[in-house]
Amino acid sequence: MGTVSATTPRWGVGRGMSVGVFGGAFDPPHVGHVELARRAIERFDLDRLLVRVVEEPGHKPVSTAPQIRLFLAELAFAPLEEAEVSLDPFPRTVDSLEALGLDDPVFLVGADEFADLLGWKEPERVLELARIGVATRPGVDRDRLEAVLARLGRPEQVAFFEIDPVPVSSSEIRARAAAGDPIHGLVPPAVEAEIARLELYRDVDRPEGRGMLRDDPIEGTTPT
Repeated sequence: MGTVSATTPRWGVGRGMSVGVFGGAFDPPHVGHVELARRAIERFDLDRLLVRVVEEPGHKPVSTAPQIRLFLAELAFAPLEEAEVSLDPFPRTVDSLEALGLDDPVFLVGADEFADLLGWKEPERVLELARIGVATRPGVDRDRLEAVLARLGRPEQVAFFEIDPVPVSSSEIRARAAAGDPIHGLVPPAVEAEIARLELYRDVDRPEGRGMLRDDPIEGTTPT
């Protein structure tokens, strides 16, 4: 069985071009998403990072149209030269990876999303199509992650990397924007400016008490 450890071998070293895939609803993209992407690029020596904005997430409604979320994501990830932002028409990770047809990509998720891996559509097929890079942070329940690893047919396809905790969620940002509260420091400055200019999230529900990356993305790129 694999071990939840920061000492997992550094994938990408000695390989050809290394490609990562990271995405979700990004409603909106926030500083936690960007930090995860930045650390993953470093950790897995990624030459390219495909940031995929899911057009119609199957697990929950979204507050903004796909093209708006695409634009916000383009602004958020612009500082990362490896990032390539595009829309993802598939509501399931396995279908998205099948369509991309990449050679041994690294599929990025947060620890909470990985804990739900067994509930995804065809999780073992996902592991055939991609390696999974799991972002962890202090305080994560390692036993939950180990329990998932123990039930996978290919646990060697999973590697963990630590990121600094960023206590922010997309739902919190939407609620703060709806209440007229500041969101400075929670989203990249360009995203903050566009949310204000377009008057986004003026009438949304309050957050459900979730933490960093808990509500977005699900299945890393696409929801179950």
